[in-house]
Amino acid sequence: MAYRDKDTTSVNSINRRSVLLAGLGAAGAGALAACNSASGSGGAPGLVSPSGSAVTRVEKKRPSTGKVVKRSLTATPVRLDLGGGIMARTWAFDGRAPGKEIRLTAGDTLAAELTNQLPGRTTTSIHWHGLALRNDMDGVPPATQRAVRAGAAFTYRFIADAPGTYFFHPHVGVQLDRGLHAPLIVEDPKEPLSYDDEWVVVLDDWLDGVTGTPDEAFAELKQGMGGMDHGGMSGMGGSSPSPESSGGHDMGGMDTSFMLMGADSELLGGDAGDVKYPYHLVNGRVPRDPAVYTGKPGKRVRLRIINAGSDTAYRVALGGHKLTVTHTDGYPVEHRRTDALLIGMGERYDVLVTLDDGVFPLVALAEGKKASGMALIRTGPGGKPSPTVRPKELDGMIMSASRLRAADEVRLSAKRVDRVHRIELTGGMDKYNWAINGRKFDMNDPDASPLRVEEGQRVRLDFVNTTDMWHPMHLHGHTYQLGSAGPRKDTTIVLPKKKVSVVFDADNPGQWMLHCHNAYHGEAGMMALVAYAS
Repeated sequence: MAYRDKDTTSVNSINRRSVLLAGLGAAGAGALAACNSASGSGGAPGLVSPSGSAVTRVEKKRPSTGKVVKRSLTATPVRLDLGGGIMARTWAFDGRAPGKEIRLTAGDTLAAELTNQLPGRTTTSIHWHGLALRNDMDGVPPATQRAVRAGAAFTYRFIADAPGTYFFHPHVGVQLDRGLHAPLIVEDPKEPLSYDDEWVVVLDDWLDGVTGTPDEAFAELKQGMGGMDHGGMSGMGGSSPSPESSGGHDMGGMDTSFMLMGADSELLGGDAGDVKYPYHLVNGRVPRDPAVYTGKPGKRVRLRIINAGSDTAYRVALGGHKLTVTHTDGYPVEHRRTDALLIGMGERYDVLVTLDDGVFPLVALAEGKKASGMALIRTGPGGKPSPTVRPKELDGMIMSASRLRAADEVRLSAKRVDRVHRIELTGGMDKYNWAINGRKFDMNDPDASPLRVEEGQRVRLDFVNTTDMWHPMHLHGHTYQLGSAGPRKDTTIVLPKKKVSVVFDADNPGQWMLHCHNAYHGEAGMMALVAYAS
């Protein structure tokens, strides 16, 4: 049963897909207007309720330290300094983007109070991306809770028992593509890695308050490309503007202030993205005024890299260094050395690097978009690299999840599969009709056609991408394993015309979203509900 107010039916019809990653603005904000309570009248008939006894039972079994970590988060309008004299009006947690990191020890209970000071009737929530937590704290209105009204507050309280690199963001409209995101780090009290320091690195594609708002971008995208002549380029043509460009190609009389043309990537199987971004940020800064990590030569540093972007995969490399991949999406893998990483939206990678002496660019190449973000690592004297520097490592060995193996201690045991769901990814740019199994998700009725599972089952999801674009597919409340021995993940890239099979154990009852973590594809309807039968 969806949690929503009785008086919002007519407003909900404005935008039926407002469950996903981001912010609707004033017009769509009323779509999820509701009380600041996660309690409700229970789940749909035959399905486990997000706050039911099965959810409580599993939460009580999670290993707990007994420690409660309290945090306050305020979502509010802010004028952000992106560096280089660039100011952007956006929304953020407590006046900064990325927001202040939350750090716990595995087994701690997080009690995070969200206060909504967003404008007008804008509602919001917090989704704790990647965590297997209790379902009614997952932050997905109206499926798991009522959205937090403007002027109201809600406290998320749950045990975080799995160490790893995570982050948090709203799950309403396209609010993720504003500044509402921050790292969540769950430390391992028995940390097996040896290193001297760590640096959390947040990647983001940015347009809000510069060329427009995410809501304006989505309004343009959902018109689709229609019957325009694309120059024979599978739905694309032209090139991305520079940050100083006024933006927009006039194609068939259609203003394309936000729609990206000509983004192409061999690594991503063709079309790389939908949206023009004037800037790509690393830890909230543009390349010409970058964030800087200061360390010492010879020290071993753990980089926790998070792609908080909405439409951009990043190819990441540290000039003059090799990277040793240790984790993806919070879970350990067999260590692999590489020159660069390919990181889709919602993915996280942990790497170890032994620092050389000098000044080195950490570059996040916006895959297929002819742009990049950059931060610096400084261990000694030296000049600042050019904002457009391209380290040779970006063209070396590029690691992606498909080339990794789960570490022995987290690899799923061999077991017969009890339930198989075919997840066909459908739609295209022509009508912007992204969907799963040809069905556009309807948040007026989120549990109308669930993908049913039962507690204790081994479940296989077969992602079959019938589209001409890549999709980073994210499952809430669980981690799955790629194939029989691949890495444990919650977000994985599915390339065009390819199939990826993943398995997971149904051990966390509730109603969980499965969706493309391209904020605009998800908002258009590429999502589904994985629901436990009661």
